[in-house]
Amino acid sequence: MRAFQVTAHDTPPSLQDIPRPAPGPGEVLLDIAACGLNFGDLLMVKGTYQERPDLPFTLGMEVAGTVAEVGEGVTSPSVGQRVAVFGGHGGLAECGVYKAALCVPLPEAMSFEHAAAFQVAYSTSHVALDYRAQLKPGDTLLVTGAAGGVGLTAVELGKLIGATVIAAARGPEKLEICKKAGADHLIDTDKDDLREVVKSLGGADVVYDAVGGDLFKAALRACKPEARVLTIGFASGDVPQIAANHILVKNINVIGFYWGGYLTFKPEVLTDSLKTLAGWYTEGKLHPHISHTLPLEQAGEGLELLRSRRSTGKVVITT
Repeated sequence: MRAFQVTAHDTPPSLQDIPRPAPGPGEVLLDIAACGLNFGDLLMVKGTYQERPDLPFTLGMEVAGTVAEVGEGVTSPSVGQRVAVFGGHGGLAECGVYKAALCVPLPEAMSFEHAAAFQVAYSTSHVALDYRAQLKPGDTLLVTGAAGGVGLTAVELGKLIGATVIAAARGPEKLEICKKAGADHLIDTDKDDLREVVKSLGGADVVYDAVGGDLFKAALRACKPEARVLTIGFASGDVPQIAANHILVKNINVIGFYWGGYLTFKPEVLTDSLKTLAGWYTEGKLHPHISHTLPLEQAGEGLELLRSRRSTGKVVITT
């Protein structure tokens, strides 16, 4: 079968022909229909992500497809069932083996493409905003990188929760997408002073920062007292150093958040989140934004769209 693999951290990933795997006890074999790309895939290529699979390995964190075989002891899901799963890697392939316990049944109305774009982006924002920052109706939420894969879901979910949402992104085209997702106020980070604009709007109760660098520093200085600042990622490549005296004086909470970490110590946080989100999707409250859908042989082009920040929302690869 075909798989898009990293064979060395100093060379680009490429399509390889590898054996079709077989499920072991407690596992299922999935015929993969679609795989959502994430910024973490770019870091995995370089060997700088939090998790470093042994070489060679297949890229692709989150997938959707149909169960083709089940291993010993598996009672659910069943063969033929449509599911989504976050496996960490292995998704950019025609088939993959995953733990049955991690498989999430798909709502009947959800396409494979939407499912592949759904788990990481929506659950990252939902768990961060609801569980970690405890965003509540009436709060002012600032989202940096607001047109990106997770940022756009933070805008959408923040509005659904009842917050006033300030979206910060680069350029009018991306900001228009943020507006359609529900943003109340827009900041063009190519030309606007983020700190001054946010302060003019009364300051931020919650900051959702996926960019880091100078935007993080500006956002921190635009916070209200007792604000909650979520560190989601560092798309700028600059991990900011936090001025502890500033968070002390304004009683600000800076909250670290790594969605995948909950798989190892509190997986029910993620499964509960995904159940809630699936319900909202079925009710028509969530609308995944996919800017590009590409075939497996163009997976490299998909990663370049992320690297160059030319995508909005999600990039999905189909097999």
